[in-house]
Amino acid sequence: MKILSIETSTMLGGIAIIDDKSGLIAEARLNVKSTHSERLMTEIAHILKQSGLEVSDIDVFAVAIGPGSFTGLRIGLSAVKGFSYVSGKPIVAVPTLEALAWHFPYCRYPVCTMLDARKKEVYSALFKWENDGFIRLIEEVSINVSMLLEDRKFLSDEKVVFTGEGVLLYRDKIKEVLNEKAIFATADKLVPSPANVARIGMIKAEKGEFSEPVSLVPLYIRKSEAEIKGDA
Repeated sequence: MKILSIETSTMLGGIAIIDDKSGLIAEARLNVKSTHSERLMTEIAHILKQSGLEVSDIDVFAVAIGPGSFTGLRIGLSAVKGFSYVSGKPIVAVPTLEALAWHFPYCRYPVCTMLDARKKEVYSALFKWENDGFIRLIEEVSINVSMLLEDRKFLSDEKVVFTGEGVLLYRDKIKEVLNEKAIFATADKLVPSPANVARIGMIKAEKGEFSEPVSLVPLYIRKSEAEIKGDA
């Protein structure tokens, strides 16, 4: 089974192709802030060519659904929907915060993933490795960091790994509350990996957890600024 993944929910997104037999085939990074639909399609065509593959060789398309950049998410979802319609191949939706946690498979400690939600909040979730994957201890939420850290799951003596670009903004606050219990990810693990999006996609595909293109939408958690203005 070959999976092509697209990650456009953060500023440093990318594309990856993996195979269930040979593992990672190719991975490329993209500056999502300067990427539009045409450039994304060009990059996908390039990575397929470099891998000696055609779109028809891909069995499943995996896409990061957020939370994250509203514009980036729409670009990524539009691309996989287009490929799915043309090829007839299925789509797997991968939450961005879960993809971040996959920088730390088999981790003995809980993993807290954070992205900047602005308005002094973060998009966050808390994961724990169990058996062959992560389970959620705290579901995806948009929340003030101080309120998040008041959750009883952070009040035990267990250490917690923090990752995601949101950690850069609130590192001091996290350290103030948790002291030595806080373990911070290195810079190379602060953005989700397209390869990990593909790996999660592989697991979900093997379980038959596919999404219908017509009903697939970004995981916003809260309304975008444009939607808020539209409701006013």
